[in-house]
Amino acid sequence: MGAISSLFGYLLNALYTVFNNYGIAIIIFSVILRIILIPITIKQQKSLKKSAELQDEMKEIQRKYKNNPEKLNQETIELYKREKMSPFAGCFSSIIQLVIILSVFWLVSQPLTYMKKIDTNIISEYETQLQQENNQSTYKEIEIINKYGAQDERVRLNMDFLGLDLSKVPSSNLNDWKVYVIPLLYVISSVLSIKINNSFNNKKKKEEEKKAITDGTNSEIKPEEPSELEAMESMNKNMMYMLPLMSVFIAFIAPLGLALYWFVSNVLIIIEKLIIDTIMKHKEEKENA
Repeated sequence: MGAISSLFGYLLNALYTVFNNYGIAIIIFSVILRIILIPITIKQQKSLKKSAELQDEMKEIQRKYKNNPEKLNQETIELYKREKMSPFAGCFSSIIQLVIILSVFWLVSQPLTYMKKIDTNIISEYETQLQQENNQSTYKEIEIINKYGAQDERVRLNMDFLGLDLSKVPSSNLNDWKVYVIPLLYVISSVLSIKINNSFNNKKKKEEEKKAITDGTNSEIKPEEPSELEAMESMNKNMMYMLPLMSVFIAFIAPLGLALYWFVSNVLIIIEKLIIDTIMKHKEEKENA
């Protein structure tokens, strides 16, 4: 994670040098990172769409070989190979998101190390001073910036963003209402993102059920147990809920800069999904026509 955090740090520091504001740098950093991840997002969307399209075929295979587990597995694997699809394709994006979450957490927790690239000896000297003063702060580098940044430009960072101090940690500043603003916006954006995902999934499911009834195949493709693709879909859904919940907890114990990054990323993800789904739907309608 440290190597990725250091790589992100070069970009964040370059943006900070241009704008001289930590908050603005994080927002632009979030935009750039989302742009870089667009190909992965598109691939994930296509994978989920492909999974939905294969549901009927997968259910038919399960119905046909429900008493022959070995043949069922073989046919399932053949289906994946024939359609050039991995059963874990949806999880790949979630794993990347988790890696990025942890990397950005390291970055905002230790900005002097990963962003400013300050000599470790200088950081150690200041940490020693904090220990002598019996300062028990969890985030030593953030404390160094707040305590010594005014007198030493090497460890100075402008963390004031629209009246919010992005160096503050919500769990350590419970009496300051301002520390809840960004995490609350992040929670709202997460709920909205999940609702949009569920809305699209429910709409697709209703369309598939309607198509099955119209084709007269609805009664034939109901298996006694969930299909492999349904299990994969359930796992992806669990990951979809788990990541935001984990992020909310981390945002509560991390500097506000992290919550700002997550909030901006969430907004961008929602916009991305709406645009990509619209394009894919238009393309599908065009192909059907």
